[in-house]
This record gives sequence, C-alpha cells and structure tokens, in this order.
Amino acid sequence: MTPGLLDRLRPPARPARVALVTDSTASLPPGLAERWGITVVPLGVTLDGAERHEGVDLRPADLLAVLTAGRRVTTSQPPPAAFARAYAQAAARGAREIVSVHLSGDLSGTVRSAQVGALAAPVPVHVVDARSVGMGLGFAVVAAAEVVADPRASAAGVDPVVGGRGGGRGTLFERLPPADGATVAERARRVAAGSSVTFLVDSLDHLRRGGRLGAGAAALGTVLGLRPLLGVRGGRVEVLEKVRTRRAARERLEALVLADVAARGLGRVAVHHLGQPDVAAQVGDRLQRALGAAVEDVVVSEASAVIAAHAGPGLLAVVVAPR
Repeated sequence: MTPGLLDRLRPPARPARVALVTDSTASLPPGLAERWGITVVPLGVTLDGAERHEGVDLRPADLLAVLTAGRRVTTSQPPPAAFARAYAQAAARGAREIVSVHLSGDLSGTVRSAQVGALAAPVPVHVVDARSVGMGLGFAVVAAAEVVADPRASAAGVDPVVGGRGGGRGTLFERLPPADGATVAERARRVAAGSSVTFLVDSLDHLRRGGRLGAGAAALGTVLGLRPLLGVRGGRVEVLEKVRTRRAARERLEALVLADVAARGLGRVAVHHLGQPDVAAQVGDRLQRALGAAVEDVVVSEASAVIAAHAGPGLLAVVVAPR
C-alpha cells in the first residue's frame, strides 16, 4: 500500500460519535482498521470439516495451499450474534450510532446477518449493502472514516462547497457539527456505488461451484482456450470480455482501469492478489506511473481468504473507487 492513505488520514483524538463496522472481505491493508478503530467481523472458512475465521486463525496464504491441493473449502457468513456483539462493544466504547458496511447481498448473506444483529443493538445501526467486494467495500469504509474524522469529507467527490464571500472554505467547514450516522452511511453508499471491481483467475471452476457464476458463463473459460475478464457489477459477478491468454487478460485489465480512472478524473485504486505479491506490486507501479496525479492512492493488498476461496488460485483484481 502506498504510504499516502495511512499518513494522510488522521483518526479522531477521542472516541467517535459514529462507530464503523465492516467484514473481512473488505481486504483492508494491515494496520488500517486498527488505526481507525474500525471493527472487522470475520467470515468463516471450513477446511476439511474444520471451521476457521479469516484474519483470526486463517491467512490467505494458508488457504492457497489448500486450494492448490484440491481440498474441499466452503465459506459462511458471520451469525447475527457476531454482529450484535460488535455493535454492543461499539456502544460500550461511547458510540451513539453505528455504520456497518458489508459485501454485496447477492454474493453473501453477510449483510442480512448484520441487519438481524442490528435489531438487538443498543444504539441505531445503519447497515449498508456495498454491492461490491474487496476494496470496493474497503474504500467505502475509508470514506466513511474520513467523514467521521472531518465532516468536510462528506462533500468530497460530490459538490465542492465554497466558503463565504470573503473567505475560503475553511471558515464555513469549521462550524460544521460532527457528522451523524445517516451522513456517514450515505458517503459510504455513494463511494461503494461508484466503485468497479475487475478481475481474472486461472479457472472459473471455483466461482461456478460456489454459485457466484452461472454454468454457461463458466464454460467460456474452456471454449477455445478463452480467458474471461470478470467484474462485479451491480453486486453480481459478470463476464466482461474474453481474451486468449493470461498476459493479454492482464494487459486488458490494466487498460480498462486506465480508461475508468480517466473518465472519473480522480480516483483511488486497489490491486488485490492471491499469493502473487510481486505481480500485484508491478501492476500497481505501472498504474501509478500511468495515472499520475489522476489517482490519489494505489493500494496493494492480498485478497481476503473468503474471496480467495471463491475465486481460486491466480486471482488478480483491480478496484477503482471515486474520490
């Protein structure tokens, strides 16, 4: 991850009025959740009948070895009780509202578990279905954290507000009260809605077996050696394009990202991988050089174990989010 995001964002000096909760599929880079006090509720991964929890007793690297060996892997969303516990702990730390941002409801029952868990929360909980995954979800949580720390961030990327007649924007914004839960949730929702996730994998079998991709679309991966480029659009996995080789797919992936950011004018980019840190770093460096000032951050992080379980070996993904 480039140092800019961690260095620039400054967490509030005292417990925030609005607490943030997400799930482990956000694939947040190490240290980001801890620094901002974001609670990450882990999803479950069952390996050969034994349940483990990503980020707790399972790393993506551990899962890669299991997938490569062809052993059986299944995943499960957190139970409502896990969210109820996270919300109660946030309230005990002084939160008056909670914003809980999660991966697409079309890909997992996690957001529904969060909604059920919120019924028992001692404070209001705003549950946001990000309709995305990985840093498509993670950037939404980061944007929410910016608003919690500084209400000026709620205007970022939407309608810039200019200060009074004789002054800059600072004098106006300094009078803004702390953002409430609805404002924070709306910022997360806007960023998530404007995000795109594009990726490639070695095989579509894992997505097909997990029900995340139809059999007809999965068959494209074996027809004439075609290698599909996939994306998360509208909360679902879709085949975007078909190319001949992995190298061509990677080049096309980068080209789509460059066009996406150029159309936005300014954005944030994340590169996810499974067991390919050098490849991901190279992709991130090329994107950073090509995009220059048009991209504020290029984050490189390993995909979560649950994402890896459904995508399989060879996963390389790029997320673009609005600033």
